[in-house]
Amino acid sequence: MNQGTHPEEMPAEVLDDVASVVGAEVTLLSRLTGGVNGGAMRVQLAGGAPAVLKAVPRAHPGHLDETLRAQRVVEHMRRHGYPTPAWLAVGATATHVWHLMDFVDAAPARELTPSLVEQLMEIIELQAGQAFEPYDHWSYAWRVATGRDSAAAGQVLDEAPEHSLLRQAISRLSGHSSEVSALVERLRLVCADVPPPRDAPDMVHADLATPGNILVHDGVVVAVVDIGNAGSGTRAIDLTALVWYTFQDPLLDDVRRQLWTRILDLVGREGAAVLTAAHILHMLEIPVRDGRHDVVPGVVERGHRALDELHARR
Repeated sequence: MNQGTHPEEMPAEVLDDVASVVGAEVTLLSRLTGGVNGGAMRVQLAGGAPAVLKAVPRAHPGHLDETLRAQRVVEHMRRHGYPTPAWLAVGATATHVWHLMDFVDAAPARELTPSLVEQLMEIIELQAGQAFEPYDHWSYAWRVATGRDSAAAGQVLDEAPEHSLLRQAISRLSGHSSEVSALVERLRLVCADVPPPRDAPDMVHADLATPGNILVHDGVVVAVVDIGNAGSGTRAIDLTALVWYTFQDPLLDDVRRQLWTRILDLVGREGAAVLTAAHILHMLEIPVRDGRHDVVPGVVERGHRALDELHARR
């Protein structure tokens, strides 16, 4: 995590709560660059080393519990050599949920290169068999891709509030335009007969393709951050997100072929179709939600291209 920009305001009650939990005064130093959600601040603990404080507004009543779940995932994965910084403390005020983690002296990647993608593929292998918390991204991806409810398929699963809201938003995408509607229909048809996944063996980071979440020193990935949405499922979910990213640069075409091969080895053609469809739908929902309608045609084109490539790998 590099030095970032000048400090910005953070609620005083958050700093007071952090200080009470860690037993030391907390001084804001700078906002850190990278990431898309903001809120990460480099801080100094009195008598200690620099650390990173991330505070976000409470989104729902279970927000603190979800952050504590993420902390347990971090502790579990670090014991297995996963390169994510240690979380030092977690807490909440009436308005915010926060966590404090080790500071890593490295810069967020500006973009993913073939070398970085290959390194991330190796890191993702550390997630194999490490499902630790019942926060199933795989079943969620199936629900998104098929438009079906787990209960109707004989499954009863808890769903995070944000997942429920996202599925509702995705269900309305077809109303955006005829082009979006055609892509959504194609995605639904590809996944129509795929049964729900039976198990969730791996840890899933769920945001490993965002360059700002990859901390790099001298071309080497030294840490991955923004692990707050981590859960269980298949590690092919993170590989699928990398596939989507590789369409941005022709220099990544070769590594994309490696990614497709690994995904198909892990989950087969039907599983790959579900994960690809779910990711495309999420990538469509973001610009539609934000009103960036000029971006939507490019997402639609990339979505068809991804499906075409997967179909061609027979």
